[in-house]
Amino acid sequence: MNTPPAPAANFIRNLIDEHNASGKWGGRVETRFPPEPNGYLHLGHAKSIFLNFGLARDYGGVCHLRFDDTNPEKEEQEYVDSIIESVKWLGFDWGPHLYYASDYFDTMYACAESLIQAGHAYVDSLTADEMRGYRGTLTEPGKDSPYRNRSVEENLDLFRKMRAGEFPDGAHVLRAKIDMASPNINLRDPAIYRIKHATHHNTGDKWCIYPMYTYAHPIEDAIEHITHSICTLEFEDQRPFYDWLLDRLADGGFFTRPLPQQIEFARLNLTYIVLSKRKLIQLVEEQHVSGWDDPRMPTLAGARRRGYTPEGFRRFTDQIGVSKADGWIDYSVFEACQRDALNDTAPRRIAVLDPVKLVIDNYPEGQSEDCFAPNHPQQPELGKRAIPFSRELWIEREDFEETPPKGYFRLYPGNSVRLRYGYVVKCTGCDKDADGRITAVHCDYLPDTKSGTPGADSVKVKGNIHWVSAAHAYAAEVRLYDRLFKTAQPGAETGNFLGDLNADSVKVIRAQLEPCLRDAVPEASFQFERHGYFVADRVDSKPGTPVFNRTVALKDSWVKAAG
Repeated sequence: MNTPPAPAANFIRNLIDEHNASGKWGGRVETRFPPEPNGYLHLGHAKSIFLNFGLARDYGGVCHLRFDDTNPEKEEQEYVDSIIESVKWLGFDWGPHLYYASDYFDTMYACAESLIQAGHAYVDSLTADEMRGYRGTLTEPGKDSPYRNRSVEENLDLFRKMRAGEFPDGAHVLRAKIDMASPNINLRDPAIYRIKHATHHNTGDKWCIYPMYTYAHPIEDAIEHITHSICTLEFEDQRPFYDWLLDRLADGGFFTRPLPQQIEFARLNLTYIVLSKRKLIQLVEEQHVSGWDDPRMPTLAGARRRGYTPEGFRRFTDQIGVSKADGWIDYSVFEACQRDALNDTAPRRIAVLDPVKLVIDNYPEGQSEDCFAPNHPQQPELGKRAIPFSRELWIEREDFEETPPKGYFRLYPGNSVRLRYGYVVKCTGCDKDADGRITAVHCDYLPDTKSGTPGADSVKVKGNIHWVSAAHAYAAEVRLYDRLFKTAQPGAETGNFLGDLNADSVKVIRAQLEPCLRDAVPEASFQFERHGYFVADRVDSKPGTPVFNRTVALKDSWVKAAG
């Protein structure tokens, strides 16, 4: 068994410990995982899921699952369903705490009217281009909109007409009134409501104005009494607005202090994948992959279908830790965590991926017998299984060489090897077709050398190869998946990430498998000895005819290739 390393440093835990020691929030820890339902969750989200749910679990608190559904044009129920399924698959449960930003639209609207009445918000009628021109730059302050000093009465009237649907999209926006000269551009009167005549997946056509995410999110946190609002570093510059908004709404009586605290951490940056939703959508829509759950996709749905495990994700997130510093993690680290998790749990089976016939000429025709192999070499309590043995077997084509190179210990004319869990055989020759391709290998077996019987080791050999009985094997479709991109940072050099797609990211073969694999149920994982970890595809497998996907090889072939 591989013992996972202790979790890496986590500065957020230290912060929570300080809060609990001071009595802030009365020792309560309430977090949330707040995806926008505009795509499927990806590997980066797994880090946030384990962080938010893990902190709540470890501190005896709760974590909410909340959908930030404030952009109806890009959000769909399909995405909501897939997110729920993925979070559950990773092993987390939010109990009764399933929420939608759209559940709070009435409260958000009331908050907006309160800000207008307090002089903290106004309706602006600049066009989008004009607004950008007034905003200024990183080195130059912005300018006040000519509509900034509208009266409270005029602002309320216009805002209510916006809600009533009296204006077209883009005619007006509601903006917070903060400081157009602020060095933080996010405080230069950010928009908090826009007109959008669009049907919402949850509220239908009730609304034609929708809150901006940066306005909605802190209100959602406050409504749900979140203590630690944990987000990625790109929101660090938004924190001053987060605090400004909640302070003013608390002053207006909407919320009580202490208010939620936003805390930022470094997002996950993995090599050889893309995590931009825009790029993931492009991969799907342009059919570079078969869908959101394509096993090559860095989505959680794709990871599940690939055979990656929740335990592998847990080991990975524990190992990489949580920090404030951005950095890149090589994909091999993630694969190693998955490999270690699968090594502990995956039963061993035999598969021949590139089969060639091995004929044992001195074995009786029509006869078969059982050989016995452990289900897991490190877990003897799992027992052994019977593997049928017969006169004709399938072996790997690479396990025979007519003219072997130096140091080759497998089959070649005159050499002997052990058939793993079976007999010692001596190669006598081979058959070829008209093109010179090997069609069959011939050998004789030594009857007194069967593994597990007295005297089996009387004949010493250096080679040991695996096999399956040709008469009993299950011929299955096996998909050899590799990385979707051939470069560590797709598109970094050319600006075109699609140009870095790996043309060899999947190879579909017909393999010969140990017969018991015919009964594998969808999502059952196995180690195919010598080849790696494979999973019965959860979509395409049928009873009695499972299809297998390679999850990860036994060793990191990319490190070898790079060297």
